[in-house]
Amino acid sequence: QVQLEESGGGLVQAGGSLRLSCAASGSIFSINVMGWYRQAPVKQRELVATITRGGSTNYADSVKGRFTISRDNAKNTVYLQMNSLNPEDTAVYYCNALVETYYNSAYRQDDYWGQGTQVTVSS
Repeated sequence: QVQLEESGGGLVQAGGSLRLSCAASGSIFSINVMGWYRQAPVKQRELVATITRGGSTNYADSVKGRFTISRDNAKNTVYLQMNSLNPEDTAVYYCNALVETYYNSAYRQDDYWGQGTQVTVSS
């Protein structure tokens, strides 16, 4: 079993910064892609940023130049540094990880999600 635990959300004024963290724990063999998604009220969940184990990153156009994703492979942790926040960034932010586990003499990959952390940006 694998768990993802997020932290770092909160309330911030427009123009401010927040840093989200997400630590994966459990029976992990390796983690391939880690990422952040967000869901605002009455909107669908959308990609914010992803990062591969090797450090290749991908960002949504709306956050390019403002958000930075990084990871610590030794700690199975992914971070999201969010700068120049604006009210449109208000959402629940979810951590995601594509995790490889080894069980009963077999490897398997599964998608895991955190419970989400609220980010609210006031104008």
